[in-house]
Parts: sequence; C-alpha cells; structure tokens
Amino acid sequence: MNALRIVLAQLAQRPLQTVLAVVLLALGVATLTFVVLVQGQLSKQLARDAQGIDLVVGAKGSPLQLILSALYHVDVPTGNVPLAAMDQLRRNRLVAQVIPVSLGDNYRGFRIVGTEPALIEHYGARLAGGALWTAPMQSVIGSEVARVTQLAVGGTLAGTHGLAQGGAVHEEARYEVVGVLAPTGTVLDRLVLTDKASVWRVHEGDPADDAERRVLEEEREVTALLVRYASPMAAAIVPRQVNAESRLMAASPANELARLFAVMGVGIDTMRVFGSVLVASSLLALFVTLYNALEERRYDIAIMRLLGASRARVAILLMIESWLLALVALLAGLALGLAAVAIVGNWLAQSRAFVVSPGAFAPELLWIGIVAVAAATLAAALPAWRASRMDIAATLARG
Repeated sequence: MNALRIVLAQLAQRPLQTVLAVVLLALGVATLTFVVLVQGQLSKQLARDAQGIDLVVGAKGSPLQLILSALYHVDVPTGNVPLAAMDQLRRNRLVAQVIPVSLGDNYRGFRIVGTEPALIEHYGARLAGGALWTAPMQSVIGSEVARVTQLAVGGTLAGTHGLAQGGAVHEEARYEVVGVLAPTGTVLDRLVLTDKASVWRVHEGDPADDAERRVLEEEREVTALLVRYASPMAAAIVPRQVNAESRLMAASPANELARLFAVMGVGIDTMRVFGSVLVASSLLALFVTLYNALEERRYDIAIMRLLGASRARVAILLMIESWLLALVALLAGLALGLAAVAIVGNWLAQSRAFVVSPGAFAPELLWIGIVAVAAATLAAALPAWRASRMDIAATLARG
C-alpha cells in the first residue's frame, strides 16, 4: 500500500476525532480569513475616500456622523450650513480648495449629491461615456449606479426624497444622465452627481416672482464643505475659526478615522483572538488524535518496521496524516470564510455602503495557510518522533 492509502485507512478508523480536529481548525481559519478580508478592504476604502480631504465643515453635532455622511455617504447629515460659509472659507488664505456637498435625495438607494466638478477631479475620476453636467438637472452617475440601475447616457431619473428608498418621488423634476464615470474604487462609484443648483431647484420649486427668488438665494444652504489646506499651519488655525461660528463644526477625517478604527479595533481584535484560540484548540485536538492513534497502532507500526519500513517512513506517515487533516481544514475554512465575506459584501451592496468582495486577495491569507500547516506539523512532531523510536521487539512481545 502507498503512504496515502495507509493514511486514509488510519483516519477512517477514528471519524469523530478526525472530524473534531478538522472542524476546530476550519473554524479558526474561517474566522481569520473573514477578519483579514473585511478589515483590509474597509480600511483601504476608508483611507482612499478620505485621501486629500483635510477638513469637513458642517452643522454642529457629531463629528463622526458628519464625516460618515459627507465623505462616505453612509449616515445622515448633522444639518446644513449657509452658502455664505463656503464663500468665506474660499477667501481664507490658509484654504486651498473648498468643495460643497448637498444631500437630500436618492435614486434607488444611491445618493444624489449636489456638488461641483472639482469633486470628480479630486478623486481622479474619468468619464466612461458622455460629459460632465453644464446645467442644472443634468447628472453624472458612478459606475456602480450604472451597473445596478442599467442607466446610460441619455437616460433620465427621478430622485426620491430622503437618503433611503421609500420616500416621495420627485417625478416633476427629472435628471438627465449626461455622463457615466469609469470605475474608481472610491465613493464616487455609488453616487449620482449633479450641480448643487439642481438640488435647490428640486426642493425650492419655481419661485412665483423675483422677490421670492432673491429671498431663496440668500437663504440657500449646502450640507457640508470638503476642505483642503493650503499650508500645514492651517490645521491649527482653520478648525478653530470654523468652530467659533455658532452654527458650524469642523471635523478632521484623520482624527475621526483614528477614533473609528479604535472602536472597531476592539471587535476585530476579539475576532482575531477567537480565531487564534480555535487554531490552538485544533492543534491540541490534532495532537491528541495522533497520539491516541499511535498508541492504538503500536503493533501495526512494529510489523511495518519488521517488514523493512524505515524510521523516517513511519514518522512521515504520521506527518502526512496531520498535513492531510490540515489541508482539508484549510480548504473548508477558506470556503467558509469567503462565504461569510460574500454575505457581508452582499448586505453592504444592498445598503449602498462600502464594497467588500471575497475575490479580493490579501497577502495575510498566505500567513493563515502557513500557520495552519505549522500547527499541524507541531501537533504531529512528538507522535512522529515516538513512532520512529519505538522498540520493535518489546512491542511485538506485548502483542
């Protein structure tokens, strides 16, 4: 019999112990796979979407809520800020750029954002078709919006009031799709972009006379302002200037992300520890399984040695048995972990939030495989050594 057939025959004699060892290691691998892929992809997306934005200015409230709503578009805004605040910031010599963001409506769950072409330029996006808007009620849609809704250049859409599906539809104010963005891997993929004047028009309607129009123009607001500093000195001065205003609040994406990662880190570290405990438990289960198997097969091993099997061959048989269990557990754990990532990714896609894919490669997955093989090797080391050093005569004498 070859080595593999011998090993399979030996494993079949202890199905419960074998299954226990495989399940424990598979669960550990699945947990670590899930944590590595989800944490890695979310961290990259959060950092990429915030890159180049030094400050977010909005209405007073929760700084983290302001960042999540204005920068990542996954929360509700804290309120609105006067349009005059944008002009004031643009006149500040410490500020290099101010990009307005106006929220309020959505299309099939994708947020309609009133802004300026500078937002598209900031993320380095390019058009896959069409052109940028040149007038109100024209829109440019992200790649994910185009994929899900099947909208293309020349199509039209009507916004739904609110930031989630189910609100009143503004059928009387339809947007024309004039451009479609190529995939960027940023938040732009999930947005419907238009001129900020479009958002005002949809919600203000058509003023009856010039006096009413002038009043509306004076009272116009935006949801938030994305600010880029002109010099490092601005970080110490501009936030204080903004926070001194009674209605305004300044939030630093870098600070809020650090705070968010600190909160998320507790749960992530807990899952890492849980996965590590499962891997350690599987090591113990493998060791017990192989050690018990050695005691049960002492006579068979002595016969093999008597028939010419070398010490190395006997030891290798036990190592192969352990490695085979580790391979099965590794494949099962990866499949389970990737399935969990796919479920979370589908849920995030339905909520029009971040993108998480089980197909994304992470170098840390290689380390998970190495750890699994190392655990199997460590578990089999002592039984393999004892099997190779067995006293053949004494074992055969005991029968």
